[in-house]
Amino acid sequence: MTETCRPRRSVLYVPASNDKALAKISSLACDAVIIDLEDAVAPADKVFAREKLADIFAHRANLRCEMVVRINPLSSEWGARDLLAAARCEPDAILLPKVDTPRDVLEAGDVLDDNFSPDAVKLWAMIETPKALLNIGPIAELGRDPASRLVCFVAGTNDLVKDTGILATPDRRYLTPWLMQMVLAARAGGLDLLDGVFNDFRDLDAFARECAEAAAMGFDGKSLIHPAQIDAANRAFAPSAEAVAEARAVKEAFELAENAGRQVIALNGKMLERLHLAQAEKLLAKAAASTSGA
Repeated sequence: MTETCRPRRSVLYVPASNDKALAKISSLACDAVIIDLEDAVAPADKVFAREKLADIFAHRANLRCEMVVRINPLSSEWGARDLLAAARCEPDAILLPKVDTPRDVLEAGDVLDDNFSPDAVKLWAMIETPKALLNIGPIAELGRDPASRLVCFVAGTNDLVKDTGILATPDRRYLTPWLMQMVLAARAGGLDLLDGVFNDFRDLDAFARECAEAAAMGFDGKSLIHPAQIDAANRAFAPSAEAVAEARAVKEAFELAENAGRQVIALNGKMLERLHLAQAEKLLAKAAASTSGA
């Protein structure tokens, strides 16, 4: 599976200090798990949680989902050691919190390079501060350079609400302009994009509505705080049967002998360009990956 077609519909935070939650990972249907050293771990447990990483990743062969580690901010007393410990485990990605500028991503990438981490260890970035939003274009542009390792943005909506003082309404009306700004930046940089968490894990109806809205905005998936949210996220962010059928028709049309080499073709009264073919191929790849991993 290539980086561009990896499904990230449902991405569950699991505290590195919670043995009960960690034991359930192999039975979950989420696309990715974020082993959390940051918000979900109390300051007194930070070192203990970090020391558990090696044992957690020793059993990753039994897991089907993508494995990510969220470290503490590099500016904190734990961040630098978290990054080195995570790098030694060679996760699929390391999630950087409190990213404000491109330099935050580049410095983390330099540490990985200096410690000979494989290129397969990618970086994800939390977009959760006002400064990150002001700098989101240059940060996203790093996604066009494979050497940066950056492949995914994660919206930190709780922190944005706290840091800006906006009212957190059920319809997220005051957050929506910033969420759409993230979508534009992620697409410009060729990055995947995950929506922020929904805090009331008992209200699955409201959660499903928020997932549907995020999918309509253009998000690739949602970050989760409870396993009960996995199924709804997987449904909301999976390509619909209609979308898959349309994408397959586009691909088959371009593969016809009479369309070989053409940049523009007609299908069912619509003009299609090669960019539509690329979009169709990406959607089909994600649909196939989602089906095979479900």
